Amino acid sequence: MATSATDPQGQEGHSLTRAGEDYLESIYRLSLESAEGDKSVRSVDVAEQLEVSKASVNKALSQLKEMGMVVQSRYGRVVLTEEGEAYAKVVWRSHRALRTFLEHDLGVKPEIADEEACLMEHVLSGDTMQRLIGYLECQGVEIPKE
Repeated sequence: MATSATDPQGQEGHSLTRAGEDYLESIYRLSLESAEGDKSVRSVDVAEQLEVSKASVNKALSQLKEMGMVVQSRYGRVVLTEEGEAYAKVVWRSHRALRTFLEHDLGVKPEIADEEACLMEHVLSGDTMQRLIGYLECQGVEIPKE
């Protein structure tokens, strides 16, 4: 089931499932650490990070490829497309902002804040996320890079 009729930036177009957004976010996060220097990641690393089977990753990658969010080399390494990276950046920033809010403003324990931010990042509108980020910035709270 799709979370909305718009992408995280509020534009009509792709509507990813929560799982699809989780896969994009994972690929993005892993790409930041890519030793290859080309931002490519191995699907096995995505499976490990999300604690899912390689078969689940392969199924998700097929869907993301069809949507133009990722490309996969013949050697199996996965790279986000420009569109996929833009989408993933928004999801990851939303996650970090929500985690920061839950910890800083509500005093939620870090591990719980991280789990709940992952749930919340998929259902809040782009407008609500921008308001939350604006609120944090007005409070002088910096959203961590990681």
